[in-house]
Amino acid sequence: MKLLIRPASEVAIKSKPVRRRQMRQLRQNIRRILTRLDEDIVVEGSWDRVDVDVPEGRGLAGAVVDELMRIPGISTIQEIAAFPLVSLEDIAEKAVAAFAGRLDGKTFAVRSRRHGKHDFRSVDLQRFVGSELYLSASGASVDLRSPEVEVRIEVRDDQFHIANRKHRGLGGYPLGSVENVLTLISGGYDSSVAAYLMLRRGMRSHFLFFNLGGVAHEVGVRQVVHYVWSRYGASHGAKFISVPFDGVVEEIMKSVSHRHWGVVLKRQMLKAASELARSNNAAGLVTGDAVAQVSSQTLTNLNVVDRASDEVVLRPLIAMDKEAIIKLAREIGTETYARNMPEYCGVISQKPTTRARLYRVEADEAEMDPQVLVQAIEAREETLVSDLLDTTTTPEDVELVKTPAVSDVVIDVRHPSEGEQSPLMLTGNEILKIPFYELNRKVPELPANRQYLLYCDRGAMSRMHAVHLKAEGHENIKVYAPAS
Repeated sequence: MKLLIRPASEVAIKSKPVRRRQMRQLRQNIRRILTRLDEDIVVEGSWDRVDVDVPEGRGLAGAVVDELMRIPGISTIQEIAAFPLVSLEDIAEKAVAAFAGRLDGKTFAVRSRRHGKHDFRSVDLQRFVGSELYLSASGASVDLRSPEVEVRIEVRDDQFHIANRKHRGLGGYPLGSVENVLTLISGGYDSSVAAYLMLRRGMRSHFLFFNLGGVAHEVGVRQVVHYVWSRYGASHGAKFISVPFDGVVEEIMKSVSHRHWGVVLKRQMLKAASELARSNNAAGLVTGDAVAQVSSQTLTNLNVVDRASDEVVLRPLIAMDKEAIIKLAREIGTETYARNMPEYCGVISQKPTTRARLYRVEADEAEMDPQVLVQAIEAREETLVSDLLDTTTTPEDVELVKTPAVSDVVIDVRHPSEGEQSPLMLTGNEILKIPFYELNRKVPELPANRQYLLYCDRGAMSRMHAVHLKAEGHENIKVYAPAS
């Protein structure tokens, strides 16, 4: 099987030097992906096309087309049938067989190109083949200006090609033809879609995850990052960088006005991301922000957040609504991951500011210990995305307890302000109030001969921390999940 690949229109209109460079990159990307299927696949091309020759009889056709449809920079993939040139009658016979049933009730036109010397003209070929197709199809008609189906035939010396089925590619630019970026990823709808859009735009991406204290969350993020990369970016290597941020969260809770928590948290993330971008040759940062979606994403707050970084911050979702984002997530295959991703909602103030003032935010940040952020960056873990699933272990299941035993100690992990608004009331159990950001430090100090049940309103935060503590060796940790 032969395939004719046309680049995205934006590639085709570039200047000759840029177009040649981008087409060379596209051929390299295609070759890297397809040789993993079969080393005998041949990838060649010129300034305006890529030709792929797939060995026959190996059952590769479907897999090759599927891979090509997910490679950035491709506009269309055309299946080509190649035959030896015998006669016009033979060309018409092959064309009728190739388009059997596909022209019924439709308008069509025959387009042809010739290279070499032949005893017929291109117009002769078009008329003869067109008449045979017209006679073989039911209810078909010819429309030379805007046909519903184009039958393309190319004659080269002693061979001819019939363009068969056409598949739509991703478009965009070839991956690696634009600068590198560092994508901040949480595994939800927004960040995974933003990562896809940047890959589609030709930007090789590394992935940065700020772990706010949940092992289960990181496992989920690793899975979605590996999926996005393997589907749309596997022609280039990428890193997954995990930064432990629970200490930074604790410092924010202690030192910053609660109205600024969300803005300061994002500023701290951008500060860390900027440093990591410079060390990973990334020219920009990518986030999943959409304007006015949450309080920290008003234009005023985004302006304050951006001042924390010297790097350009790219927000491909900035004007998209949630419904459109979820629809795209469903199309690219990340919706299932996002829908089941644990949410970490413990860093949300009760009355967050929507119009933060830079000087006030900076004054709050000045109260923080700067070494906490330095230590978080130094403690980062870097893994090749290709190795993520090999290095991922599924965390142990944590038992959910609906009715505590009398001897169980319940730990309320909510922020103190939440606990004050809706106190946890139990008649027969000891209740300890340990905010989630202090668990790692205080749980080891508790008597080891007791059983502890973590509690929060929604259950997600208590489960993530329970998994984390169990992974640290605390086998006496469960989750209190009262029946709603």
